[in-house]
Amino acid sequence: MKKFVLIDGNALVHRAYHALPKLTTKKGELVNAVYGFISILFKILDDLKPDYVAATFDLAGPTFRHEEFDGYKATRVKGPQELYDQLKIVKQVLGALNIPIYEKEGFEADDVIGALASQASKKEGVETIIATGDLDTLQLVNSKIKVYTLKKGIKDTIIYDRKAVEERFGGLEPEQMTDYKGLKGDSSDNIPGVPGIGEKTAIDLLKEYKTIENLYENLHLVPQKLGDKLSEFKDQAIFSKYLATIRIDAPVELDLEKCALHDYEENKVKKLFEELEFFSLINRLPKKDNR
Repeated sequence: MKKFVLIDGNALVHRAYHALPKLTTKKGELVNAVYGFISILFKILDDLKPDYVAATFDLAGPTFRHEEFDGYKATRVKGPQELYDQLKIVKQVLGALNIPIYEKEGFEADDVIGALASQASKKEGVETIIATGDLDTLQLVNSKIKVYTLKKGIKDTIIYDRKAVEERFGGLEPEQMTDYKGLKGDSSDNIPGVPGIGEKTAIDLLKEYKTIENLYENLHLVPQKLGDKLSEFKDQAIFSKYLATIRIDAPVELDLEKCALHDYEENKVKKLFEELEFFSLINRLPKKDNR
């Protein structure tokens, strides 16, 4: 199987920014997120040895979720500008390494990842590995898609296949992650779910009824107190599942050959790293035998 690695750019940049102390160049430019992101990228290339790589990023402005739900991510504290200022440098590094970037206005990076991974999974002999800093993309895991994520910091990693997802979530399958969030909610994205339904209750219900839709068709079998609560918040639960569902039909088109790892202008990358004072990373630049 050939390996296609999809980089969740925003998630990894955020993780790097918060994991590393503030690093500045002699000119006073903050570059800790850039340094951390490149370190993670080189670890990914070394660990996974992919044949194809692409990166995805969020674009500024509302997505279709924000337009349909004013409260979407409303409780999330916006990152400092010094973090976002580093994104352009990260993209500059990716460009120098000949790694293509996919973005789409009105959609989140997760939707772009979902669409690209879905398209790649239809290709014979290609396995997709999503490299991210969170667990939102676990719903995409199947026989041809895995998730490589950071457990803590920027060095401790884990790969989720179907079995690992089931072990992490008490027997739930990847396809049930959206139902799980529909019931439990997701405080980081301000997805409400059903008030009072926690992790254990959500897992128990979904192990019994598989989906939110089937649960509501069989609500008469649920203990009355819990059934009354579920009935009261039925619309909210179904809408929460919708908000949590990654769109695999986002209007982006995968060009796998453009994602093939190939030679880059090493001198150009070295010059950029020298300007950023990333001297230790120059020795870690990907070599041909890593690809």
